[in-house]
Formats: sequence, C-alpha cells, structure tokens
Amino acid sequence: MAYVEEFLPEDEPLQDARRRGREIGATPIGPAGGATLRFVATLIGARTVVEVGSGCGVSGIYLMRGMAKDAVLTTVDIEPEHQRLAKQAYQEAGLGSFRTRMITGPALEVLPRLTDGAYDMVFCDAQKREYPEYLTDALRLLRPGGVVAFDNALWGGQVARPERRGPETDAIREVHRMVRDDDRLVPLLVPVGDGLLCAVKRD
Repeated sequence: MAYVEEFLPEDEPLQDARRRGREIGATPIGPAGGATLRFVATLIGARTVVEVGSGCGVSGIYLMRGMAKDAVLTTVDIEPEHQRLAKQAYQEAGLGSFRTRMITGPALEVLPRLTDGAYDMVFCDAQKREYPEYLTDALRLLRPGGVVAFDNALWGGQVARPERRGPETDAIREVHRMVRDDDRLVPLLVPVGDGLLCAVKRD
C-alpha cells in the first residue's frame, strides 16, 4: 500500500498544506485518496462540489485540480484556522479565490441552506459521528449522476472488527449500511489510505 500512496508524488503546495494540517492536528486525506478525488471529479466533469471539512486545503487542491477551470468548490468547516490555512494552500497552488466559496460553521447547520440538486459531488471529511447526517444532506444536494465520498471509511481498521465499538466507529458503520441499502446509490469502498467510501446517485 505504500507504493500506492506514493504512486503520484505530491508537489510542493500539497506537501506544505499537508504539513501545516498535521501541525495543528487536522490530518488531511492521504495522497492516494486525494488522487482518487481528483480522478472522480475529472471523470464526472464536476463543476460544483461541496467539501465538508477543509483538510487545511489538501483535499480542496485535489478536487479543484480535477474540476473544470471555472468550477466552484464550496468548503464548509467549523474551524476558522482550518479555513485560513486552506485559503493559503489554494493561493500557493495557483487556484484563484473566484474558484472557492468558504463557509465557516457547523456542517449540520450549513448544509441545509445549500441548494437542492445543485452539486456534482459532495466530499465529507469532518465529524465522523455526523457521517449519517452528511449522507442524508448529500442525497438532497446531489444531481442525478453525482458522487458522494467519505474519507476515513475504515477508521484505522476499527470498522472491519465487529468487537470494536465507539461513537465514530458506529457512525461510520451506519453510513456503510445506509449506502449499501439505498437503491438510489451505486456504492464502492475504495481501499486507499484510511478507506474512501464512494457512491453514485442514480439518474
């Protein structure tokens, strides 16, 4: 798996954003997971994306590098410092401010205010306990053919071990169940990084 993570080396803006995130305890998505986000955004021609949890800019750089040049990334994060570092990362990566809309606040208060069916992709990497609620909001926000994705879907191997319990582990298991059982979704659990759970919303 180390080979997979290192297959596409990160450039300086990504490395710097990742370092700053780790320094403040906000571990962003790994390199292979980020590359997967970029691939998916490119594949579906994403023009409008919601990101829940900024990852201090790492995931946003990957997403915007896969999106159309005039596309807009809406980033929701409860921590102003994370948003500030994300904005710095976007500038260092040469991604103009016109391509981002940054909203500071709790995701469960912000997401209901966004427009139904207006987004091509929703990426979630914030409070794990809230993952089931994020999925409910994502299904409303996504257009048919849109993609929802959750980082840390394996949660350090805890999710695959039935005897391991806890609020975060249980919530991630619940979102797995919801994605599998929803006939509106075509799911896939991608074994990159700490796991990336993806699902396409059917037409």
